[in-house]
Amino acid sequence: MTLRHFRIFLAVCERLSMTEAARQLHISQPSVTQAIHEMENHYGILLFERLGRHIYLTAAGENLKQYAYQILSLCQQAEDSLTAMQHQLPIRLGVSITIGDIFLVELLTHCRQIHPEWDILSAIHNTEELEQLLMEDKLDLALVEGRVHSPYLVSRPILTDYLTLIASPNSEWSRKAITAPQDLDDLPVFVREQGSGTRDLFERVLEDHHLTCRIIGVYNNSEAIKKAVMANLGVSVLSRRLVQNEIETGRLVELPLPGLEFKRHFRLVHHKNKYLIQPMQDLISICCHSDEWL
Repeated sequence: MTLRHFRIFLAVCERLSMTEAARQLHISQPSVTQAIHEMENHYGILLFERLGRHIYLTAAGENLKQYAYQILSLCQQAEDSLTAMQHQLPIRLGVSITIGDIFLVELLTHCRQIHPEWDILSAIHNTEELEQLLMEDKLDLALVEGRVHSPYLVSRPILTDYLTLIASPNSEWSRKAITAPQDLDDLPVFVREQGSGTRDLFERVLEDHHLTCRIIGVYNNSEAIKKAVMANLGVSVLSRRLVQNEIETGRLVELPLPGLEFKRHFRLVHHKNKYLIQPMQDLISICCHSDEWL
């Protein structure tokens, strides 16, 4: 198997079409088909299932895809490490939306103060998107508030965070007697989008206590959720770090959470096969000791 085989294989994985993969790679479609057949003959197992005009990745193909990403990534890293003798490579850092709102700027500022020579390229996505970018080696490190599911990723906790239930001071919910979890049943809630760690934790806690809610808005922006709640359009559950100022100034109030705890850990994640250059290792250490400088 050659690097060419793996490049063709990943193009087909991403497009799920021999024709589209050929167009992407600027080669003929028969060349793509031949390369895939050569790989399947070599490994003695089907990598794609052909059903009519469609193809689907098999379990074997899914397994090989993870190795193919890393094989090509290591080759690219070998080339990049030589180029880095003249040009320092940026650290590609991804953060989830909540962490981007409350932690990213402080982290970048701290890093610039102690390592002004570092070049950090940062991006904000939800946890699910960050996991995919790490798997495809489009990020080196990621900071997430949600759970990652791939066995190819490793994570470590860096900060403890709590979600709190917020409402407008004018909301009828702020005047209700809430003494048991059941008193929170049928909440009119603004939630984050699917793939968000905040939403995942919120839904898991409600499910564990057999509670329901009425989702009245799905936003991928915490600031928009805060504005909607302050306008008394509904309630929401967000990181307390995000709403602390609004609570202290009386623009939002915290509702009781009897018997409920929305606790989580912000985590630093990277691929288990990722070669961590020294600046990446130093950045990991900075994040793991963030409670000392935040």
